[in-house]
Amino acid sequence: MLGGKNSILPFKGLGIDVFPITNLEAAKEQLAKMAEEYGVIFITERIVEQLEAEIAIYDNALTPAIIPIPSSSGTLGIGMARLHKNVEQAIGMAILQED
Repeated sequence: MLGGKNSILPFKGLGIDVFPITNLEAAKEQLAKMAEEYGVIFITERIVEQLEAEIAIYDNALTPAIIPIPSSSGTLGIGMARLHKNVEQAIGMAILQED
């Protein structure tokens, strides 16, 4: 899990590897390292928003699956938007309803 300390530290208690990020350059480097080792990477939406180009590299790869999650300050809707896009791409039409 990659993101701000306050957002991801609670997941450490569940046995999830957490990588708190303090700046954008460190986030880019950590994402590249994690992509080599992990099949699934959870990233807070605030970091996803800032690393769009770097994350796009993995969009068509089998691994890692990059899953945006809300940060401790709330959701930006990025995770749901990516889910809608992926479902539409996979089946050729939008089947998920908007709230």
